Amino acid sequence: MKTSDLFVKALENEGVEYIFGIPGEENLDFLDSLQHSSIKLILTRHEQGAGFMAATYGRLTGKPGVCLATLGPGATNFVTPAAYAQLGGMPMMMITGQKPIKESKQGQFQIVDIVNMMRPITKFTKQVVHGNTIASTVREAFRIAMEERPGAVHIELPEDIAAEDAEEHLFSVATTRRPDADSHAINTAVEMIKKAKMPLLLIGAGANRKRSSTALTKFIDKTGIPFFNTQMGKGVIDERHDAYLGTAALSDHDFLHCAIDRADLIINVGHDVIEKPPFFMRDDGPKVIHVNFSPAQLDPVYFPQLDVVGDIATSVNRLHDALEPQENWDFSYFYRVKEEVKLRLAKYSDDERFPLLPQSAVRVIRDELDEDGIVTLDNGVYKVWFARNYPCYQNNSLLLDNALATMGAGLPSAMLAKLINPKRKVISVCGDGGFMMNSQEMETAVRLDLNMVVIILNDSAYGMIKWKQEGMGFNNFGLDYNNPDFVKYAESYGATGHRPTSHIEFRKVLQQALESDGVHLIDLAVDYSLNHSILNEGLKEKICIL
Repeated sequence: MKTSDLFVKALENEGVEYIFGIPGEENLDFLDSLQHSSIKLILTRHEQGAGFMAATYGRLTGKPGVCLATLGPGATNFVTPAAYAQLGGMPMMMITGQKPIKESKQGQFQIVDIVNMMRPITKFTKQVVHGNTIASTVREAFRIAMEERPGAVHIELPEDIAAEDAEEHLFSVATTRRPDADSHAINTAVEMIKKAKMPLLLIGAGANRKRSSTALTKFIDKTGIPFFNTQMGKGVIDERHDAYLGTAALSDHDFLHCAIDRADLIINVGHDVIEKPPFFMRDDGPKVIHVNFSPAQLDPVYFPQLDVVGDIATSVNRLHDALEPQENWDFSYFYRVKEEVKLRLAKYSDDERFPLLPQSAVRVIRDELDEDGIVTLDNGVYKVWFARNYPCYQNNSLLLDNALATMGAGLPSAMLAKLINPKRKVISVCGDGGFMMNSQEMETAVRLDLNMVVIILNDSAYGMIKWKQEGMGFNNFGLDYNNPDFVKYAESYGATGHRPTSHIEFRKVLQQALESDGVHLIDLAVDYSLNHSILNEGLKEKICIL
């Protein structure tokens, strides 16, 4: 059989359901093999969108999402999604084509050394030089993509190798069990927690898995230890839980940090330094127990006193079994902070001015979306408001990225979330800047008959950078632009466009869009004028006197 046939069979053997991408002439043998496969090809309008869809598939399923591009410019368009998956811990496989390697008929036309380009931003990258190696290469790539910490892998299939004969052979898909933490580390952690007076639990991105959610819920219910989470740890525990204090949307100075600074021990589950820090460690600050699949990567603001390295769910279950509530624990201050946080976050949530304040937009979206509904965010200043103000009831119900934190990922992520969760409501919230970076995927969403809502928070500017610019005392310069008519733009793709002109109308439009078929785009004017006074000036002036 052809090498490309064997490649496709190897992917089927791994349970691949979809391949996202844009083929080129160097992929035509692979494309021909794919048409006889159970794997569905999802043709996108840009390789970046395909890469973001594949990464999000990995994020939501734990299995590598697969994307396809040709050589040269197609492959270079995978760089940002590769970094997105690698930093975000999302298993993803990229397949790219290449000119024939046994003989060249086109000189160096379109040739870029993609394997070496991918090396710094993947866990594994390899060019296939013989068809008989393809089965082992695919198996090894999938294994590496899924092992802790998950990430991106890449295989380059040259045009002439794809067409040559190969021996039919596949490897069985072996599952591996993550090792358990050392008993001494567990026992030391238990003693540190028992002796603490004000222990606090932090939940990070690495804990955003079903087994970990279950284990952490049991742990909190039994011990009563209050918890907070990072942005990418939202929803691991239902945020309606009495012990939930809030989300560390900022690294410092937020009202939640009054509790963090007062704690004498933080049990840090599933966080690493790739995600933006939820707090800064200091020599005179609380001690930290690092509970994760891998040891802590030391950093000037993160240097834990104890590593508990092993399967997170198992480690948490062992801590649960060994601990009982202690008489010396005192959480009263934490709950005073919680009430202060609730009071502060409630301000402006019901504000009905138009253009809408971001706090108000978040409130409407939460009110109108089902408990199991999914919101995907692009990257912009509104991400801070969603992290602070949007309560999550299930894990992976708010898909934001605080690792690479790239613009342009929000719409493709929502499309993938809807594709594999057809019965759940999905909303993509994008800034106008981020939306325009991959807006062409609106055509893909319409072609796939996806029922979803896209909300563009429109301020005709790169709003996050403007906020930072103002906070650093610089003049307003270089960050404003004009937008297309987003309603007509949506309609040109076959979607339905809306432009509400009031708070009440936005709520009604969103209600209708969520209950209607097809792709709906809402062009929502947003007012970021209070960001500086609240997030820069106000928080820096706070005093923790609770």
